[in-house]
Amino acid sequence: MELNEVLEKVPKHLMNLVIDQPYNSYTAQDHALWRYVMRQNIRYLSKVAHGSYLEGLQKTGISLERIPMMYGMNRILREIGWAAVAVDGFIPPSAFMEFQAYNVLVIAADIRPIDQIGYTSAPDIIHEAAGHAPIIANPAYASYLKRFGEIGAKAFSSANDYRMYEAIRHLSILKADPYSEKQMIVDAENGITLLEKNLGEPSELAQIRNLHWWTVEYGLIGDLDHPKIYGAGLLSSIAESYYCMQPKVKKILYSLEAVRYSFDITEPQPQLFVTPDFDTLTRVLEEYANTMGFRKGGVEGLRKAIQSEATGTCVYSSGLQVSGTFTEVLDKNEVPVYLKTTGPTNLNYQDKELPGQDKKYHQHGFSSPVGKFKNLPVSPEDATDEQLKELGFTEGEEIEFEYESGLKVKGILLEKTRREGKLILLRFTECEVSYKGKILYQPSWGTYDMAVGSRIVSCFSGPADPVAFGLNYAVPKEKTHKLQHTAKAKQLFALYQKVRDTRENKDPLQNLTDVWNELKNHHPDDWLCALEILELLNHQKEDLLYREIKLFLDARKSEDSNLKKLIEDGFMLLEA
Repeated sequence: MELNEVLEKVPKHLMNLVIDQPYNSYTAQDHALWRYVMRQNIRYLSKVAHGSYLEGLQKTGISLERIPMMYGMNRILREIGWAAVAVDGFIPPSAFMEFQAYNVLVIAADIRPIDQIGYTSAPDIIHEAAGHAPIIANPAYASYLKRFGEIGAKAFSSANDYRMYEAIRHLSILKADPYSEKQMIVDAENGITLLEKNLGEPSELAQIRNLHWWTVEYGLIGDLDHPKIYGAGLLSSIAESYYCMQPKVKKILYSLEAVRYSFDITEPQPQLFVTPDFDTLTRVLEEYANTMGFRKGGVEGLRKAIQSEATGTCVYSSGLQVSGTFTEVLDKNEVPVYLKTTGPTNLNYQDKELPGQDKKYHQHGFSSPVGKFKNLPVSPEDATDEQLKELGFTEGEEIEFEYESGLKVKGILLEKTRREGKLILLRFTECEVSYKGKILYQPSWGTYDMAVGSRIVSCFSGPADPVAFGLNYAVPKEKTHKLQHTAKAKQLFALYQKVRDTRENKDPLQNLTDVWNELKNHHPDDWLCALEILELLNHQKEDLLYREIKLFLDARKSEDSNLKKLIEDGFMLLEA
């Protein structure tokens, strides 16, 4: 893989998800499919897409003729401050968001089967490279995308969210394989429907994914009555980019209300949201961020951390960051009094692990009070050594003090830790912590490191220092299928290659007669190869071969309603 300045900043725990683009696995039919979609995009989207789209196609160096090599794209993307990496289908949403925060576009390396040429619910290289990449050339939109990643990476998820992710990934893998049994796909879709009915209260991640869907994936921009397309899901779907402009699809002015609208990836969307401009996207995103744990902190943030059942971080008003799996919070009138993690935990400051406060030291968890000390006129993090001494905080001596909440601490003070003038930690031995008569920490448990801070100002998903914590996104167990094409399919791909060679090498058109005879005799269901032959004969409309292929395609679109618009749009390309 070829790195650029952007990729060099991406942490290792994300790069574990990156794969080499399997470029040699793309068939001649895959390249023809790409070419058809891209040429249709140029023809149709020039009328209905935001002006940045066609501009961005040029800036990002995306070829219309063949599937792009994404690491070649990196040389051009770096000029606008972005990069691209290949991944194996859907990756965990939190990882996707984090990549975005680092200005990295993740591109699913596979390409949709020909029977899903108009729309696919699975991420593929058409969706990512032809949908997402061009629009990020717009600076205002790119800024929104990066900000979305920064905020989305802090969103708490739930165990149900991960189950939904795995179910969607499973479905996308099946749908990307043209040889999957139909019943397996139906079962996977039914599984997602069942999960959707039992998700419970939506997590932060579930809600922010709704905003992502209605903007980044399915967003419209401009006038409510005559909007333009900018969402990648629409830009990469030649079926839905047409469908979405029809009156039957309700258009709603974009606002924070969009967070309440869930979506079904397997069906066309019944409504879409229209933003007046890209700046509005950022404003609404910041509105939602104001409701999240990373900005609210407090009991609400801690409860979200507990509900996530995964690694999270809480930040004291002193700046101390506790990273671990939160399992308990005690409160008084909805104000945190005491918090607890279970399992490996570390303590950090400014996103860097503090010396001696790693997961090994806190391997069984961490617990600490929150709040102000009784009889101390300032917040404890702001107390000077003189003020603390007046309360009896002398190193090497026993101290007994009480929080304003009523929580009591008794022990021998060993040392104080400060950062940038703020008191962030007190270390005790022979320590006992109690609240309302209940012992929360007792001397036999060993040295007690107590966090200092009057409030919990932030709670967010993931560790504060991913490297020190050893964060690692597990590579998905279920892999995208390596397609084992049949001998007949390989023969068809060879015909596509002969057509491509004729076009690119300007080989004699007479060679196409043999290709057509083999195509109609052995692959009568294929229409795209026939259309490509017709294109090469377009200036010979009186030719018998041209007329025979034209009659064949007319018959195919009459027989199969799913092909009608695809073939008619293909004819429009020839006329153009």
